[in-house]
Amino acid sequence: MNNQKECFLGVDVGGTHLKIGKVSQAGEILSFDKEDTTPYRDNPKGFNQCFVEVIGKYLSKYPDVKRVGIGLPGLIDKERTTTLEIPAIPALNDFNLKGALQEKYPEIAFFLENDASAAAMGEYKFASTAPSPNFLFITMGTGIGSAMVLDGQIFKGARGNAMEMGHMMSRGNARLETLIGRNGILNILERMAKAYPEKAGVLNDQELGTHLLVDTAKEGNPVSLMTFEEVGDILGIAIVSTVRILDVNEIYFGGGISAGLEFMMPSLEKTVRQYLSGYYLQDIKLKKATLGNNAGTLGAAALCF
Repeated sequence: MNNQKECFLGVDVGGTHLKIGKVSQAGEILSFDKEDTTPYRDNPKGFNQCFVEVIGKYLSKYPDVKRVGIGLPGLIDKERTTTLEIPAIPALNDFNLKGALQEKYPEIAFFLENDASAAAMGEYKFASTAPSPNFLFITMGTGIGSAMVLDGQIFKGARGNAMEMGHMMSRGNARLETLIGRNGILNILERMAKAYPEKAGVLNDQELGTHLLVDTAKEGNPVSLMTFEEVGDILGIAIVSTVRILDVNEIYFGGGISAGLEFMMPSLEKTVRQYLSGYYLQDIKLKKATLGNNAGTLGAAALCF
């Protein structure tokens, strides 16, 4: 690690693609590739073997890389060797991925982590304005991911998979992810548009999506702003509970839907300040993460530290 020219491979695993970046120690993406994994599902070799082999493809492409970080969308054992539950890729369930990779490529060091935790480490290692060694990280996208960095390390919990905020029970005994994951937010938007058709404007004539929601909020659309207000309130309640448990006062938001953070922040902050006492509100920080679309790739590379 003393070689300042050393580069790492960051592999961000999604349901249908791998995002693979060659990353410098300073967090610069030197080269970026995207690999479609859809064909792996029907390949006679099986998804897992195809996955192992495609890593070799990029190790050959970047022969100077000796460390590979992999961010995975699900649960991993505490030793970070075996993928336990990967809902988007069931073939990876209960697969000793690290063992298979090390057997195939014994000269390479591999580091596995949950994708939200990887993104948190990316923010910690590579953000232009670095967080403190203790912060909560929440990603808002198709689902809700979260991680806690504690004393500069990922907080794993007793068995390795702490911080699944997306599965917290929330309003109406629904999971937080159900309420304000992508589909949940669009459900709120649709409900608001039907309740206030005279205020919906262009929302009445287009297919609803999160990009449209953000764009129309920027234009001041009342229905879009009301949608973000409700999302902020629901997320704020979850943050209040999490802050009480973890005693953390620095919170960062990433993921695609965080593009609308400015519109949910008023209700989110109002809820947080309403239900937390002065002790918890001292120096509280609610901020947008800085790595944007590169968070997954840079986060995976950050695991190599």
